Amino acid sequence: MSDAALLDMRICDLNLKIPGSELESCIEQLHKELAQRAIRFRPHFWLSTEWFSPDGVPGVAIPFYLAHPRLKKLEQAHMLDVEGGNRKWCMKLLRHETGHALANAYRIHRRRAWRDHFGSPTQPYPETYLPKPYSKRFVIHLDGWYAQSHPHEDWAETFAVWLKPQSDWRQRYRGWSALKKLHYVDALMDEIHEQPAAVRKRAHVESVNSLRMTLREYYTQKQATYTVETPEYYDRHLRRLFSGKAEYSEHEFAALYLQRLRPEISEIIAHWSYEYRYRIDQIVRVLIQRCERLDLRVIKSDQRLKLETVSCITMLVMDSLHNGGFHVAL
Repeated sequence: MSDAALLDMRICDLNLKIPGSELESCIEQLHKELAQRAIRFRPHFWLSTEWFSPDGVPGVAIPFYLAHPRLKKLEQAHMLDVEGGNRKWCMKLLRHETGHALANAYRIHRRRAWRDHFGSPTQPYPETYLPKPYSKRFVIHLDGWYAQSHPHEDWAETFAVWLKPQSDWRQRYRGWSALKKLHYVDALMDEIHEQPAAVRKRAHVESVNSLRMTLREYYTQKQATYTVETPEYYDRHLRRLFSGKAEYSEHEFAALYLQRLRPEISEIIAHWSYEYRYRIDQIVRVLIQRCERLDLRVIKSDQRLKLETVSCITMLVMDSLHNGGFHVAL
């Protein structure tokens, strides 16, 4: 089936299942890790549009595209990345979401000690947050210092670090105030590990079987959340990299230069900024459009220009993060 034909299919008609997919062995590994900690609780799993554990539900939703390699390729083509697309990344996300599911199952956020360590669970979720990379109050598990985004995420990240086999968290976080949270998780799990869950409902929120949208509609909506405006202040930065003078009219178009380097630039900046690669690519797209509008040309040597280009776009991405912050995945 071509991409065009596949995009016209409804998600509910894809007949996707976790059993038989690569996800099955990852979930089995998670169960082994819980068993090694003597934890009785097992979350239930279902396929949906993204990673999440709904409030009050002791289970975990997993993005549907992870259930089939063909859909992973489609996600890569449209979003330039596949969240949880390799086993290591998938396990990190499974541990994190299991922390949420366990909190729902045992209602542990109602405990005073939990609030003393992690903060108020009723604190509104922000759309964005500005982390402090140097802070030692939070563990580091998912990219973007995600534990700093909200008390619930702080708990889930701390649980994930505690659960990971051979993580050596006592040594890794020695001298950090985050170690108190890890000791709290350790003591709490020792207390409740054999207890039955207080909440046992196995709801499947926004399950793939109920998603009537086509894959084309899904990606149109998803890409719209990363839309980048075309601010005019980009122009002055571009004029520092390239030139619009007539004397350079025979030189390579700046737009073609950026287009050629676009995949490499997006990958490098995504690695170091922790921002979504698709959003970075959108910024590069805007820069290409502005170069075309301004008729800019390449005037510097390739090695120097490449370094300056990566530095400039990184600055623009970080400026965007400073003004808007890292986005919280709810």
